[in-house]
Amino acid sequence: MKIYFTDRFVLPLPEGHRFPMSKYRLLRDRLIASPIHNGDVFLEPPAASDYQLKLAHAPEYVDRVVRGELTDKELKRIGFPWSLEMVERSRRSSGATLAAARAAIGEGIAVNLAGGTHHAMRAAGEGYCVFNDAAVTIRTLLDEKLIERACVIDCDVHQGNGTAEILGQDSNVFTFSIHCAKNFPSRKHPSHLDVDLDEGAGDIGYLSSLEQGLAEVMASGPYDLAIYLAGADPYVGDRLGRLALSKQGLRMRDRLVLDVLTERGIPIAVAMAGGYAPDVNDIVDIHAMTVLECARVASLFC
Repeated sequence: MKIYFTDRFVLPLPEGHRFPMSKYRLLRDRLIASPIHNGDVFLEPPAASDYQLKLAHAPEYVDRVVRGELTDKELKRIGFPWSLEMVERSRRSSGATLAAARAAIGEGIAVNLAGGTHHAMRAAGEGYCVFNDAAVTIRTLLDEKLIERACVIDCDVHQGNGTAEILGQDSNVFTFSIHCAKNFPSRKHPSHLDVDLDEGAGDIGYLSSLEQGLAEVMASGPYDLAIYLAGADPYVGDRLGRLALSKQGLRMRDRLVLDVLTERGIPIAVAMAGGYAPDVNDIVDIHAMTVLECARVASLFC
C-alpha cells in the first residue's frame, strides 16, 4: 500500500498555537516502526500545481495565496499566518490526496497521512484549511478523464462546508458529511447528504447513523473513486469535537466505511482530517488505527 506523507513541510507557527502539527511526524514514525507496515511504501507527494488548484478554487484566490496577498482577516479565518512554507505545505497536502487517488485507482486503496482540508471553499480558506484536497483531487481526475463519478465520505466531526460549497451542486460527485450539528462551522453549506448528530453522541448511535448514510450514498452510485476523510476528532477526548466515540468505536467506523466501499470495488483514497485531543498520542493512536484498517483492506487486493 502506498502511504503519502507531508511532515517534512512544517509550518512556522507562533508559540502556543493550538494546531497539533507534531501529529504528522509522530504518525509516520509510529507506522514505520510497526512491522504491520513493513511492506508499505512511504512516499513524499508532488505539490499540486496552480492549474490543478484552480480547477477547484477561484484563480484569483489561488494567485493571492501564492503571492502572500491575503488580508489579515482572511488569514485569521484560516488560522495560520502566511509564509512560503504555508503555501508549499498546502500544495503538498492536496498533492498527497491526488497521488493517493491515482494509486488507489490502480491498486484499490492508498493513504494521505495529512489532508482532509474540507473547510477550504472556492474563494476562501477557513479552519486550518487553505486548499480543499478532496475537491482538487476529484476535479483534476475528472479533467483528466480518469474518473467519471466520485463520492466524498466525510467523517470528520465538523461539517465539510468547503467541499459542499465547491462540489455540492455537481451531478458527477456525491458529497456526504456526518458531523456534530452544534459545532464549527456556524454556516454549513449543504452537502448532497448531511447527517447532523447531537452533542455527546457515542459509538452505537454514531455507527447506526453512519450505516444508514452510507446506504444512501451507495444507492446514488456507482462511483469510480471514493475519498474518505477519517477524522480523529469524533473522539470523546477531543477538545473541538463534542461527540463521544471511543477509540474502538472509531476503528469500527473505519472498518464500516472501508468494507462498504471495498465490497463494491470502489477505489479508496484516505485522508486523516482533524484531531485535537489534548494528548497528541491519542490523535496518533486513532490515525494509526485508520491506516491499520487500510492495510487490512489493501491485503485483499494482493
